[in-house]
Amino acid sequence: MQTVPREIVGRRSAALRAAIVAGCALFVCGCNIDQQQVSGVPDVPTDYRLRHPITISEGSHTIELFIGSNRGELTPTQRAQLLAFAHTWKREATGGVIVELPRGSSNERSAADAMHEIRSILVASGVAPGTIVVRSYHPSDRKLATVRVTYPKITAQAGPCGVWPEDIGPSFNRDYFENQPFWNLGCASQRNLAAMVDDPADLVEPRGETPAYTMRRTTVLEKYRSGTSSATQYPSIESSKISEVGK
Repeated sequence: MQTVPREIVGRRSAALRAAIVAGCALFVCGCNIDQQQVSGVPDVPTDYRLRHPITISEGSHTIELFIGSNRGELTPTQRAQLLAFAHTWKREATGGVIVELPRGSSNERSAADAMHEIRSILVASGVAPGTIVVRSYHPSDRKLATVRVTYPKITAQAGPCGVWPEDIGPSFNRDYFENQPFWNLGCASQRNLAAMVDDPADLVEPRGETPAYTMRRTTVLEKYRSGTSSATQYPSIESSKISEVGK
C-alpha cells in the first residue's frame, strides 16, 4: 500500500479550503449585486405626474368648411360655426386667422366666392382685417376639398400613451421585484386632463381673484352687527310648498 506524504495532503486540503472560500465569496458578491439591482434608485420616476408630465405648447384650432361646387356661399350652420370660431379666437388665440382655400379642386371657384362671406363674418365678430391671411393649398386628390380656417393657441398635452417598454407580468426585472407601477399607469388620466382644461395657463398658476360683491357683503355684515339672521329672505318662499298646492 502506497502512502501519500503529509505535505501533499496538507497542500490539497489548503487548496480545497481556498476554493471553498473563493466560491462563498463569489456567491456573496453575486447576492450583493442582485440586491443592489433590486433595491437601487429607480431609473424613471414612480410618480405618474413626473413620468407623464403635461406640457404647454403652441397648437392650433381649425375648422373645415365644405363649400359645394355650385353654391359659393356658407350654409346657416356654417355661419353659426364660423361665428363661434371667431368668438373663441378673441378669448384664446395667440395670433391671426389663416384661411386656406383649395387650388385645383372641383370647388375651387365656389370656395373663392365664399371667402368674401367668411371675411365679413370674421371682421364683424371682432377679428382685425389685417390679421386675416389667405393662402391656397393643393389637396391630395381632386375631390371636394374644404376651406380651412385656423388660428394658433396655447394647448396642453401629455403622452404619447400606450407605451409598454417592459412586460408587466412576472419576470426578473427590477420593477417587478420592487412592485413599481408600470410605465403607462396614469398616462390616460394626464392626457384627458390636458384635453379638458379650459385654459392651459391654469395648470401653471391660478387665476386672479375677482372683486367681492360689496353690496351683498355690506348687507350681511350689517345684519350680523344688529344680531339678525343674515339668511336671504325670499318673498314667495311659502307659495312653493307642496302642502299649498291645490288649495
